[in-house]
Amino acid sequence: MAENTDNNNNEGVVLAENEIVCMLTNKVVKVSDKEQTLQYMIGKMIEEYGFAASDMERDYKVKYTDSETGNSKTQKVDLAIFDENMPHEPENLIRFIIVAKDSKVKPEDKKAGAYATLSPILFNTDCRFACWTNGGDELFLYSDEDRFGQVDVEDIADFPIKGQTLEELLEQGERGVPRKPANESLIQTFKRCHNYIYGNEGMKKTAFWELLNLIFCKLYDEKRKIQDAADGISYRRRFWVGAKERFTEEGQREVAIRIKGLFNELQESQVFKDVFDGSEQIMLSDRALAFVASELAKYSFLEATVDVKGTAYETIVSNTLKQEAGQFFTPRNVIRCMVDMLDPDEDTRVLDPACGSGGFLVMVLDHVRRKIAQEMFPDLSGVRLEAKFNTPEVSERVRKYAEKMVFGFDFDPDLKKAARMNMVMAGDGHSNIFNINSLDYPDGAKEDVAKIAPVVLDSISQSKDRNFPFEKADNNAQGRFDMIFTNPPFGAKVEVDAEIARKYALNSKAPEVLFIEACYNFLKPGGKMAIVLPDGILGNPNTESVRIWILKHFKLLASVDLPVETFLPQVGVQASLLFLQKKTEAEENLDYTKEDYDVFMAIVEKVGKDRRGVPIYKRDDDGAELLFDKMKQWLVVDSNGEELVRSRIERLKEIDDDLPKVSEAYTQFKEEHK
Repeated sequence: MAENTDNNNNEGVVLAENEIVCMLTNKVVKVSDKEQTLQYMIGKMIEEYGFAASDMERDYKVKYTDSETGNSKTQKVDLAIFDENMPHEPENLIRFIIVAKDSKVKPEDKKAGAYATLSPILFNTDCRFACWTNGGDELFLYSDEDRFGQVDVEDIADFPIKGQTLEELLEQGERGVPRKPANESLIQTFKRCHNYIYGNEGMKKTAFWELLNLIFCKLYDEKRKIQDAADGISYRRRFWVGAKERFTEEGQREVAIRIKGLFNELQESQVFKDVFDGSEQIMLSDRALAFVASELAKYSFLEATVDVKGTAYETIVSNTLKQEAGQFFTPRNVIRCMVDMLDPDEDTRVLDPACGSGGFLVMVLDHVRRKIAQEMFPDLSGVRLEAKFNTPEVSERVRKYAEKMVFGFDFDPDLKKAARMNMVMAGDGHSNIFNINSLDYPDGAKEDVAKIAPVVLDSISQSKDRNFPFEKADNNAQGRFDMIFTNPPFGAKVEVDAEIARKYALNSKAPEVLFIEACYNFLKPGGKMAIVLPDGILGNPNTESVRIWILKHFKLLASVDLPVETFLPQVGVQASLLFLQKKTEAEENLDYTKEDYDVFMAIVEKVGKDRRGVPIYKRDDDGAELLFDKMKQWLVVDSNGEELVRSRIERLKEIDDDLPKVSEAYTQFKEEHK
């Protein structure tokens, strides 16, 4: 393994393909499912539970005397956590974690499962808490001693964070404070809950919707607590599960009563009245409901970043609705690049006419949220600024922006519901998601068609463009949007009805062609759009008429050519990102062939993954993966309630992705061409 001394690039050791660096020891270790799970657990213990890295040790050998045989024994644990600033000796052990070799090892396995591996140490040492995981399941056990000195090992939903006692964990109930999820905690939690419902409840087709209902309950509970506090009302949290509740029939029944009551209440609330039709019910057994609610209750959804929530949400959506419908997500790095390049703000009325589960709209909210936070807290940066992203004052401005200015249309009613959920998680605005055929608008038989224009007109009445000379009638929302972001459906299998196609000047059966004109119709003069298009439109001789139409009606801002890996492994398509600005009537009357202006163009070679969807990382000239020193920072609250910034240097691989460079280059291009 060669050393690289190029300090300018901040590169350290060069990694082989089967190596990673342990965040605890900073040493190179072999990649395996077990090692990756262990790294996840190390980060989780540090960032969520508050334990210091210096009080942790991996691959620790615990020595104890077996109480039954009297023999001395040694057992290795994958991660040991010790009392603060104390020697790493068995008598100071306060938590330990065992990671199964892979996900195939089941918790009940008699040799490598949870009870088999955790119980001996819990029975024979003073350590009371332990966790077992196979990368999917997470089981927590604790040892309790009765008044006769007999030790028993029992299940518990979680173990205490740093400085917390078991008694405090058991008693907190509705007063408990959910944690901000770190690393991939929310992703793993959503997967674990979905898999539990899928595998244990006989609900293979409805597992997603059952989980979605409980996520709604969790969000409603968090929002009610904040709203009531702002109104001077004391709200008692109801989406909580006691540390032992889910392990007894009585406890499961109590959880079910509490959560189902909450679900009935939210269905009638103003916030969610347009999401549910009132007939929905939670159909899970009490046991499953208690399990899922217990997992979700650990985390604060409102405190989680949009990236964390969005990725977690899309993880379960992509395994259900999208694949069933033959549809696939636009990758998040592509969405972020498109949004960053057009740079919407609080005065930007945004539409995605093929919004799917709402990926573009959520990213717009995140982009605007960051701008709002920077404006409100100009003296802050880094993690201290990030900590303000979800404060009530920032979230309220984001909510008002979302409810007034962000819109999404989709033909699939299930995706409408999924998008509304995604918007609620990101900052609301869910009521502006409509189920229509965008290509048929302002016509069409779907009941949402008539709802759109009044909402858009109300948006205009509250906006800076209220005096703009809009040309369309008041019963038509076309011509009223500042920006459009979209990845329309395209492919040989998707054809537009001939009656709809005849409404368009481009008169094509290909939806991707008609969506260009539909977006033109939705934009106001001067409005901008970012659209994903197959390269055939931009290069094939038989689509020359489409390109001419585009040049007549739009000013070309930028074109970004994507590699074929972008949408693989779901679908192989060569596509580009096209950024356009709708011309004014005066500009359209000019001869487009004589126009002379600069256009930003870029060719993306790497999008952070290969054709199989496996992440790719930056490499040296010999093809070996590189490590970079990265400062990891996070906020903790000390015993006095003061926020402290903690940090550590991690040696990490860096995703090989050109898209962030493209958005940065376009920002510079705009500055130079003002």
